[in-house]
This record gives sequence, C-alpha cells and structure tokens, in this order.
Amino acid sequence: MRRTLNAVLALSLVFAGCKIKEAVDKASISKDLDKKGTFSLAQEVANDKYEAPNDGKLTDGQVQMYLKVREREKAIAQVAKQEAQEHAKKADAAGQKSIGGFIEGLKTMGSAADMLTADIRAAHDLGYNTQEYLWVKAQILAVSTSAMGQKMAATMNASMDSAYANMKKQYDEAKDEQTKAMLKQTLDQYDQTRKDQAAQQQQEDPALAYNRQLLTKYESTLNAYANEMAKWEDKPGEAQKAMQDFQKDLDKAAQDAKKGQ
Repeated sequence: MRRTLNAVLALSLVFAGCKIKEAVDKASISKDLDKKGTFSLAQEVANDKYEAPNDGKLTDGQVQMYLKVREREKAIAQVAKQEAQEHAKKADAAGQKSIGGFIEGLKTMGSAADMLTADIRAAHDLGYNTQEYLWVKAQILAVSTSAMGQKMAATMNASMDSAYANMKKQYDEAKDEQTKAMLKQTLDQYDQTRKDQAAQQQQEDPALAYNRQLLTKYESTLNAYANEMAKWEDKPGEAQKAMQDFQKDLDKAAQDAKKGQ
C-alpha cells in the first residue's frame, strides 16, 4: 500500500512538473513574440541563404533538425493562435470603430503573422539556417502528402480489383455477344488504367523515394502532414486522431473491397 502511494505521488509530481514546464515554455514564447515581432524576425534572418542539393535528397542530420524544430514551431504557432483569438475578442468587445478596437485589431493581425512565420522563428531560435529548414520541411511534407496519396491509391486499387473481378465473372457468364462486347470494353479500360498507374510509379522522382525511405527511419511518413495540421488544432491530439481515423477508414475500405471480390 505504501509503495503504491509513493508511486502515485511520484507520478503526480512528474505530471505537475510537466504542466509547470509547459506553462513556463508558453510564457517564454509569449514574451519573445511580444519582444520580437514578425518584422524584426525578418530582419534577423534576412541574410540566411541555402543552396539546395541538385539531387533533392535529404540527410539524416536534416531530418533530425526538422524533428527538433517542428516541436518548437508547433508550440509557437499555438501560442500565437491563442493570442490572436484573445486580441480578436478584445477588439469585438471594444468595438471595431473604437481606438481600442482598432489597436486590438492590429494586434490580432500581428499574432496571425506570428502564426504563419512560426517555422522561421522556431528554426532561428534553435540556431538553424531558416532557409535550409524551409527547404527540408517542404521535402518532408512532399513525402508525407505522397504517402497519403499512395494510401488512397491502394484503397482505390482494391476497389478497382474487386470491380474488375466481378465484371470478369459477368463477362465469363454472359451468353450474348453484345453484352460480352460491352463488358470487354470496360475490362480493357480497367487494364489500361492499371498500366498507366504502373508507369507513373516507375516515373516517380528518385529523390522522393529516397527521402521517403530516409524518413521511415525516424517516424511514419504520414506524421509530418498530421503534425503540420496539429499547429492549428483547438484541442491537443485532434490532428493525430483525425489522421489515425483516416487511415483506419482507408484500411477498412480496402478490406471490404477485397471481401467483395
């Protein structure tokens, strides 16, 4: 009993410590946003330059940089979003035509700008080249969105295979030549679609395939897109849950299609 109580107390202290750290981090970010606006940030990073590699391939170090910056980027965007909402409420309360309302309206726009530049601010805060980070982020998001496209394509292919199998059965069982000719035309269209898809897969950008393989060493390729959406979520975990539900729905649709064959 005593051990259980000690364990509960220890967990409570850890939880409380995390909450305190989170509050301190938010306060620190808010203070920094108030001290250094978007214009000042732009001046500080104006000299950042980056020449992207010709092959478009990422390195392990760049992926690690992205993962580090992403967490701070999300925290900054969330604080800026909350401040924008608070300024907007104050502007409405003061009245849009009042001086106070006008000032709060300007602050709302300033916080909105802080939201949109959270990635640049986060990279700069952590001492990284902001232009390199923006390029790396773009490559990783390209991987993530392509992975989503592949997931959707796999589900569509499963549905297409099911429809093809059913139509082939109808073709084999058809008695009159007119019906067989009509079904044959549709089957040929399915075959052509499959060939086109196979050709597109072979033509995939080598850099995209390489970066996808590299990213899987660290996390699911779909996480980047989910985390990008998480910057704007109202409740923690909403974006991740939406992505998980999306994947489950696609998987279920693919399974149902296979059962229908």
